Amino acid sequence: MSRQQSSKAEKYLLDALDRISKNSYGYAVLYVSISKLKPKHRHPEFVKILGKLFDSVVGNARGYFYIMSNGDFVILGKNITQETVDEAVTKLRQGLSADPVLHGQDCSQFATVFEFPANFVTFYKYVEEMLESDVQNEALLLPQKRPIEANEIDGVIAELDEIDIAELVKRQSVIKIKGANQFEVLFQEFFVAVKDLSLQFDKNLDLVANHWLFLYMTQALDKKTLASFFSAALKNWPKQISLNLNLSSVFSREFIDFARNFLKPEQKVLVEVQLMDVFNNLPLYFEAKEILNQGGHKIVLDEVQPAALKMLNLKNLKPDMVKLFWEPLLEFEPFNPKYKEIIDTLGKENFILAKCDSQAALKWGISYGITTFQGPFMDNIETAVIRGKCPDAAKCSAQQCLKRRKSLSALMKAACSQPEILEDML
Repeated sequence: MSRQQSSKAEKYLLDALDRISKNSYGYAVLYVSISKLKPKHRHPEFVKILGKLFDSVVGNARGYFYIMSNGDFVILGKNITQETVDEAVTKLRQGLSADPVLHGQDCSQFATVFEFPANFVTFYKYVEEMLESDVQNEALLLPQKRPIEANEIDGVIAELDEIDIAELVKRQSVIKIKGANQFEVLFQEFFVAVKDLSLQFDKNLDLVANHWLFLYMTQALDKKTLASFFSAALKNWPKQISLNLNLSSVFSREFIDFARNFLKPEQKVLVEVQLMDVFNNLPLYFEAKEILNQGGHKIVLDEVQPAALKMLNLKNLKPDMVKLFWEPLLEFEPFNPKYKEIIDTLGKENFILAKCDSQAALKWGISYGITTFQGPFMDNIETAVIRGKCPDAAKCSAQQCLKRRKSLSALMKAACSQPEILEDML
């Protein structure tokens, strides 16, 4: 049994069909149209998990599993019957009960069996057309972005001097739920989105393709971002400010200047660091944490996947906080006592569930004792509360309010008739 998963799946499938073409009797294909599901159920990571549901089907068919370029599943093997279709649909219904495509009595348009040799030519031509379409689409996307090269990185960093970084810095609130319809901004994260930064350079240049060159560039970007706070068009600053920084930036002159000359005595900083940065230099991590803690500041492990919790030794790392990233698939997983144990050990008040995009994310976090959240769903709550206070709310849309609130740009905020309310903290 093997599993092929890439944009080349159609080619691999055609190769397999060629091998059995002279003696295809007894073979069949189960074609599952994942592409007909709701967009949120077609997320690449979601598709990987759904694919695992079919392991037993593949095993029984002694077959091969392919994930096509459009996300559809193909199982090629023997002993594939209507019962196989029913099993496939049942498995998906268990995981995606909310998707209307799976509610109907007749799911033949969703999961279809192509029996060979009767349907061999029809199916073969279908795969050929799909492969041809993929090639044409790839041609339309050319020229593709090219990775930045080592001899270009200094030029890119020099260009940062010509960019008004303050115009690119955005903020997003991290909100603590204190009770029914009671919310508090625990802190605000300030960051420069890579996609916004990329627009300032050659559109054909991929800044992130080379991790080490990108890391080198972000060290320079950290310094520019820290310096930009002094000219930011924001009067009502939060009591706690979160920054995405490289560990080395904690020791920079710009960070020291920021801490001494920008922050008010009561203001504190949370430095969010990537796990890769931490494990690449553990001594630097502990030194940075010690320096930050001495000043009353905190260090946060950023972008931690829930599955990675079990692999991290939080007792040794002793982060002040951990930012977990929500994944839609977590909604369908049973309660995991191990997660709860880890969260309780560090302290549930020290966990943030980020990327929250739905009520389901909130429910998942609360079930593990987490009460602090960040993401689009929380942005919408925050915007609704602010608009509820604004007498001119009808003059603009919620989306306009959100964009103005997240931006530090004076030009963006100038369009708001109630700037004090726009900057209000929950």
